[in-house]
Amino acid sequence: MSNIGKWENAEPGVTRKIMEPGAALMMMEVHFEAGAEGYEHAHPHEQMSYCLKGRVEFTIDGEKTVIAAGETIVIPSGARHGAKALEPSALLDCFTPVREDLVRR
Repeated sequence: MSNIGKWENAEPGVTRKIMEPGAALMMMEVHFEAGAEGYEHAHPHEQMSYCLKGRVEFTIDGEKTVIAAGETIVIPSGARHGAKALEPSALLDCFTPVREDLVRR
C-alpha cells in the first residue's frame, strides 16, 4: 500500500508525510515532539531541510548546527547526520534523487 500523502511514524515522537515525488526530486514534511530525534544515518541523496517551526539541532559528520523557523541546512550526499528537536518542531525535507528506500508506491 502506498504511503504517499499519508502521515506515518518514523521514530518515537517523529511523524512524516511523503509528498508525491517527481522524477528526481522529493519532499516530505516531518513533525517532531520536543526532544524527539531523527536517528543518525547516511544516504547517497543530497538533502535540504527547511525549518517550518521550532528549533532543530542537526549533527552532520560530527558537527552540530541549530536551525530555527525560516532557516535551512544542506546535508551533502553520504554525510552521516541526525536531528534532535529542541522544542516542538516541523521540517520540510527535500531529497535528490528520490529516496526510493522511503517511498512505497
